[in-house]
Formats: sequence, structure tokens, C-alpha cells
Amino acid sequence: MKLRTLMLGAAASFALAPAAMAERGSDGEVKIIYWQAASILNPYLSGGTKDIEAASLVIEPLGRYDPTGVLVPFLAEEIPTVENGGVSEDLTSITWKIKEGLLWSDGTPFTAEDVKFTGEYCMDPEGGCAQLAKYTGVTAIDVIDPLTVKVTFGAPTPNPYGPFMGGQSPILQKAQFENCKGANASSCTEENFNPIGTGPFSVVEFRPNDVITMEANPNYRDPAKPAFATLTFKGGGDANAAGRSVMETGEYDYAWNLQLAPDVLAAMAEGGKGTPVAAFGTLVERIEMNMTDPSPDLPEGERSTVAHPHPILSDFKVRKALSMAIDRPLLVEVGYGQAGRPTCNLVPAPAMYASDNEECFVQDLDGAKALLEEAGWTDTDGDGIRDKDGMKLSILYQSSTNAVRQDFQALIKDWWNQIGVETELRNVDSSVFFGGDAGSPDTFQKFYADVEMYANNFDGTDPQSYLSMYRCGNEPKPSSQWQGENINRFCNEEYDALLDELAMTGELGKRGDIAKKLNEIITKETMTIVPLVDRGRVSAHSNTLGGVALNTWDSELWNVADWHRIK
Repeated sequence: MKLRTLMLGAAASFALAPAAMAERGSDGEVKIIYWQAASILNPYLSGGTKDIEAASLVIEPLGRYDPTGVLVPFLAEEIPTVENGGVSEDLTSITWKIKEGLLWSDGTPFTAEDVKFTGEYCMDPEGGCAQLAKYTGVTAIDVIDPLTVKVTFGAPTPNPYGPFMGGQSPILQKAQFENCKGANASSCTEENFNPIGTGPFSVVEFRPNDVITMEANPNYRDPAKPAFATLTFKGGGDANAAGRSVMETGEYDYAWNLQLAPDVLAAMAEGGKGTPVAAFGTLVERIEMNMTDPSPDLPEGERSTVAHPHPILSDFKVRKALSMAIDRPLLVEVGYGQAGRPTCNLVPAPAMYASDNEECFVQDLDGAKALLEEAGWTDTDGDGIRDKDGMKLSILYQSSTNAVRQDFQALIKDWWNQIGVETELRNVDSSVFFGGDAGSPDTFQKFYADVEMYANNFDGTDPQSYLSMYRCGNEPKPSSQWQGENINRFCNEEYDALLDELAMTGELGKRGDIAKKLNEIITKETMTIVPLVDRGRVSAHSNTLGGVALNTWDSELWNVADWHRIK
């Protein structure tokens, strides 16, 4: 099945979604499967997509992005702009008007106090908020009245839609979380597993890394929605089993992130029970280079921290050589077909923010070898592995458990072995790898490896918050309960200065130029991130499930309230 066909199907599904159902709960049960199981329902304590999207069924932001990237109001009356007076003329504040009559699922009123509290919760320096970049530049959040909240920035902010926009920045109920701020955040198990929300569903039972059962929120703002009385959110397994459960057996209604080889996906689609849908957005499969030392010989609490620079990967020439050895077009052919494109960019879209950089598209094994020789890494004992000053050029390469990722690991290991780099592979169960458990040694945030491979993306069409993740000091560390978005512990003064400039620049062309420069610093000039594939988002839904509108700019489950059964 052609990717173009899948994309047209997704667009048609969105265009034909009906406005409302006849009666709440009239369509029985809907069953969703995410082969990466949710481990927490508080997106402020996890950067994992599977946790953010599971939570989006329950807790909501003031506004979202639709499948075309347009901002749309959810809990707000409208999206604030300069034109409607919601954004100040000097771009230093944004004022949100909340819809009247909103209730939490427990029947209590939703107010501006909840919005203010959510911002303070994330900005608490002891809380380790995984979405802190969303609140860059915020100096105050003030309640004007019960239905009006004002966010003030320390400088003109042309893109004020970081706080409370999109699935990564939903509103928490103050009454439920008020004792969970700061250092207490991660210990509030009941709250983090069973948040009270305004979304179409509420939690009945949450079994971490397994299954979530939900029921229709009796206080949801549209009395005719959701059409489903109950929802099962199953986690675990693998992408293959998830795809088969929708398209071949019909056991589930929706399967997320079908990271499968093209021929496998096409064969499943012939099962007749379901339809794959796809769209490109900003999802990039990449290798992150650990700029700190993950050695188990270091004391616990010091591994993978800025106190100890990496003994091998701190050398730019080594990082560049590892990148030069990779054949990205072959990775695309093997892993994604038409649902992938080679990329050298961390930000592949929208076009105005994407650098014109294709330097990495051509594999150069001889050039990689020469660069390592230049850096002093030679094979002195003839065992095929380079060494320098008594140290072997040996790295641990980890990723999550997934057939495509293990294929990538095997190919890249072979290429790295060809240039004299000894490579050990490790894969970790996705629910653990992308979880936020500060006690686990296997999370991608803790990064107890030399390099790791995964993919993520950003809400909306402006990459400012996304690029801000790599600011100095925003790395996961013990003092933040190992939360933080600067996964590879990158720190660059020029980069931080450009982030500050981007935050104060309003002209779109100039914003694009700055974003491109930021991208090039991190992927080309320092090469601490090695982009591999610009991935199309591929999921599948049952042929009896209507209303699905695949969204690459927000949570895939952004409009689950509109889903319904096709008879």
C-alpha cells in the first residue's frame, strides 16, 4: 500500500468525521493498543510519548493542534492572539479565557486556579518537570478571575504557546496535586496513576506497564460524547502483534506507532479488518551521543552526569566518524520504505525551519577511518579494534526492544566494526526504556550507555520549545529525579545565546534562520545528535471505527471524543 494512499485516507477520515454522536456511551467499548505500555499518567514526569498520549485521554490542555498544525481551543474559549487582544501588543503576555461550566470528572469546577497551579507545579526547581522547556521565559502566572489566567514572560515572546498548549502541557487539578509539588512529585503514586481530568474518559484502574481501563467521563462538556462507554488501553507486546490485532484479527480498534518493515505492514493490511494510516510530521529516529561518562565504576549518582565528561565521545572527530559510517538510505529501505526519508536534521519540518543539509546522506567508511586515525585512534595490536592511550574504542549502544530498531542496531554495529569500533548492543523493554522511573537503571533519561537510539517529536509547528530542551542545565540528573529533556547532556554557550535570541524574534523568516542554525550546531557542528530517519507516523484503525484523524502535531488521541462505531 502506497504511503500517499495512507495519507489520503487519514485526510479523508478527518474531513468526514461527524460533528457529534447521538448518545454518550451508546457504542460500548473501544480498545486501543500501544505496544509501548504506559508507566505513568502524568506527562510532567515522563518524556515518553506513550505516557503523554495515554494521559491525553484524561487530562487536557487549554488548546491543541489539529492534523494540519492549526491551533484550536479545547478548554479555552478561543486561541489568544494579538488581533483578539489575548496576546499583548508588546508580546510579553498571553491571557487565556476558559470556557464556562467546565467540570472535572469528580464534578468540581475547573478554574483558572488549576491552570496557575499547573504552571507552578512544572516550574518548581525541585520537581524535575519533563516539560520544563514549555515554560521557558515565564515570570508569572496570574489569576485574573475564575475563568481568566494571564501568563507573563520576562521578554517579548513571539511564540507564547508553550504553556498549556498541546498534549505535553495539560492542566492538572490543583485539589488533587497540591501536595505533590517539588521533591514530592514522583512519590505521589495515586495522583500520578489516577489523575482527575476534564477529558472524555476517566481512569477506573491503572496497571503500570500493562493495561488501563477507563470509562466515559460523566461530566464531559459535550453531553453526547464520548460515543464509547468504556475504553481499554492495552500496553506491551511488539509492533507486529499490535498491527495484527487490528488489521488481521480485529481484536483491537486502534494500534499506535506501527514501526514495521514496509512488506510486513502491507501484508497485514490485506487481512481486511483494519486500515493503516500515515502522515509525516517531525518524528526523527536518531542516535544520541552521551557527552558524560556512564561507567559503572563511578559512584552511583555520578554516572552519566556532567561531573564526568565522556572519555571517548567528548572528541568531535569520534562522533563525526560514527555518523559518517552510517548508510541512512539503506536504513530507510530496510526499516520504513515510503514511510521514511533519510535526514541529517533534528527538525525536519515545517520547511521554513528545516536546514538544507544532506551531507550525511552518503556513507563514507574510508573517510570515517581516516578521521579516527587523525584523532589518534589506531589498531596497535591488530585485533581489529582501535585503541588510544591504552583504551579500546568500545561503546555500548542501547535502544528499545523493537524489530526495526534491532535491525538498525545490527547494521550500524557492522558498519562501526568496519571502521574499528567495538560495539556492544543492548535493547530494553519499551515500557521501561521510555518510563520515568527514577529507580530504574534502564531509562533513556538515565542513559547508562554510550549511545542510544529512539525517536520523538514536538507539539505544534514551532520548534522553539523542542530546541530549548538542549539548553545547558536541562539534563536529567539525581537532583531532578532523573527528569530533564537534554538527554545527551549537551552544553554550548553559543547555542544557549541563540535560544535567547529566538525567544525574542518575531519575524518568521528570522525565526526560521535561527532555528536552522540551532539545528546545525547540534547535528552538524557538534554532532551530539546523529539524525537517521525522518519517520512518517504509521498507525492503524479498525474498519468499524470512525472519526479517527491521525495527528502528527499533537497526541494521536487528540480527538478520541469524536471516535464512534461504524455499523
